[in-house]
Amino acid sequence: MFYHFAPIQGHTDAPYRHFHALGYGTETNYYTPFIRLEHGELRNRDIKDFTSELNEVTHIVPQIIFRDNDELTALVKKVKENGASEIDLNMGCPFPLQTGHGRGAATVANEALAKAVTDTVNENSDIKFSVKIRLGLNNPDEWEKLLPYLNQVELTHISVHPRVAKQQYGGELDLMQFSRILQESKNPVVYNGEIHTPQNIDEILNKFPEVSGIMIGRGLIARPSLIKEYLSGNEWSREERVEEMLKFHRTLLDYYSSKLCGDIQILSKIKPFWEYAEDEIGRKPWKAIKKASNIAKYHSAVASIDF
Repeated sequence: MFYHFAPIQGHTDAPYRHFHALGYGTETNYYTPFIRLEHGELRNRDIKDFTSELNEVTHIVPQIIFRDNDELTALVKKVKENGASEIDLNMGCPFPLQTGHGRGAATVANEALAKAVTDTVNENSDIKFSVKIRLGLNNPDEWEKLLPYLNQVELTHISVHPRVAKQQYGGELDLMQFSRILQESKNPVVYNGEIHTPQNIDEILNKFPEVSGIMIGRGLIARPSLIKEYLSGNEWSREERVEEMLKFHRTLLDYYSSKLCGDIQILSKIKPFWEYAEDEIGRKPWKAIKKASNIAKYHSAVASIDF
């Protein structure tokens, strides 16, 4: 059983992954936020994130997002040149900014691109590949066009978020379709979606004992101790969770304070890490953190968290 920290743009950069692993254990597989081409080249910030020395304490896999064979081929080549031995193919991003350009979940029903994926995997035998998908862009059976191609190659796993892209992160999870993928996939399947507590992990593993892993994104941002709690077999009290979260975020603040100049730059990096923590820390301090316009107000807002 493997546990995966789903990448989230603006949150899970190299410093976050580094300090999360130091504070909560290194049993988790981490992924870079998706890497894409910009004017035919990798963005400098993506290269810096993937090649950061801070990645040395984590198992880090670069994730790429693409809309056609040209982008896929170029990205694999460029990421390999920067030292990748594993690559995750993002065919599941639900955001209109990506799906509107034919990337992410818009690729699930693209059979020509599915064929290109199998060719790319076969042509790069020195690389381990995994694929992250949604059920489809608009319809929950679009994966049926993709899976036969993925079954033709050996992948480390397929991670599946059982929603369509138009649902974003709301609406019902389609566990019936997930069950079908689990049964029909010749590659290991990882479950992703609405994991917020240790009990949620147990529920999925009890319902789908065949899954090879659990991937968590927003749930780990909101509750960074989640996987550590589950693996220890001991659910932490809210006091324990918040106390450790405060230590974790303090290390991030200290790091960014040493690297960036001025309150605005520092706050632009540190405030997003609280985005999903409203239920954990309480609405009043959560709102105060969001409103904080300088470091002094930020410290005051964090100090108001009652545990």
